[in-house]
Amino acid sequence: MPDGFNKVTIPFELYNNLIVVDVLLNRSLPLKFVLDTGVRTTVLTEKTLSDLLNLQYTRKITIPGAGGEKLVDAYVVTNVSLNLGNVEGKGHALLVLEEDLLKLKNFLGVNVHGILGYELFSRFVVDIHYDKRTITFYNSNEYKKKPGFTELPIVVEDTKPYLKANFTIRGDEVIEGKFMLDTGASHTMLLDVRSGENIYVPEPNISSTLGRGLGGNIYGQVARIDGVGFDRYAFKGVICTFPDPDSYEISLDQNFRNGTFGGGMMSRFHIVFDYIHNKIYIKKGHGFRKPFEFNLSGLIVQAKGVYLREFEIDNVRKGSAAEAAGLKVGDEIIEINGVRAMKLNLDQIVAKLNDRANKKVKLVILRNGQPMNIHFRLYRLI
Repeated sequence: MPDGFNKVTIPFELYNNLIVVDVLLNRSLPLKFVLDTGVRTTVLTEKTLSDLLNLQYTRKITIPGAGGEKLVDAYVVTNVSLNLGNVEGKGHALLVLEEDLLKLKNFLGVNVHGILGYELFSRFVVDIHYDKRTITFYNSNEYKKKPGFTELPIVVEDTKPYLKANFTIRGDEVIEGKFMLDTGASHTMLLDVRSGENIYVPEPNISSTLGRGLGGNIYGQVARIDGVGFDRYAFKGVICTFPDPDSYEISLDQNFRNGTFGGGMMSRFHIVFDYIHNKIYIKKGHGFRKPFEFNLSGLIVQAKGVYLREFEIDNVRKGSAAEAAGLKVGDEIIEINGVRAMKLNLDQIVAKLNDRANKKVKLVILRNGQPMNIHFRLYRLI
């Protein structure tokens, strides 16, 4: 921080529960990065940007998948600077992907160029106010717990924060679990069935595409569990994802965990991360009591085009309202509920496709150059 500053506040944008901040790379190139507690090294997803700055690569590495197979080549750059408002990082390492496999901009609908994580959280107390869309960085010895916040212990292992929580899948059995707090994941809660004999996918459940990693799409099941809680905060009927082991890259031998809490959970709170003292502080946010829902339309839409204002259907879930209406992968959404799609961003499109159960959706789509009118109602499968 600048001399004389004990804290610095910057704004952020929220897309699909992910925090996006403005970053100035090497004091010359303005970019947008996802703030992700789940990453160790800063990642630049587009090599053309580092080439533009003529950054010098010190070595080339191969990033392997869980099974050891090659996922993507990457280049290491050292001694770069990163500015977030008045906060400046010097002498950082940067991992540059040879190929943008994450496609963040297409699935967030905004030009996102990279991921930033541990470098910030390890140096400051980081106060994330989801309701106000602000992040405040404090010098660790200057932060004082604020009224109304609950202090919870965490452990930071291999640069990532973990929290203990109790959950119930079905019935009366209460299970204590270890969860990574992952601001770089959109979901509410994830459970890995490999992490315990009493962890299973309950009925009813649906098969779905859960997200995307370097290895491609992550597939699995989605179901409601009876409840989850930590300290005095408790939730019922929580949407939980259960990834298929062969598409979910994690080694349980290295950093054991039962699952993760993603942005869908953390955005319900005002949350403060204090890695230095192994604590978080949380307080209910405006969205604390909002209902848990999962993809009421059955569509996954991605943004395309120079301005990311072209919206193409990337996936249609089997058994969904969208499939029953005849929608197909590759259809382009031209109009939704009487509004031209080009006037909306991807977050607004997705919100209209997940408004509430039994809500009627009217689409105009383009298929093979021909416009078509499609009507269907949103409904809850789980």
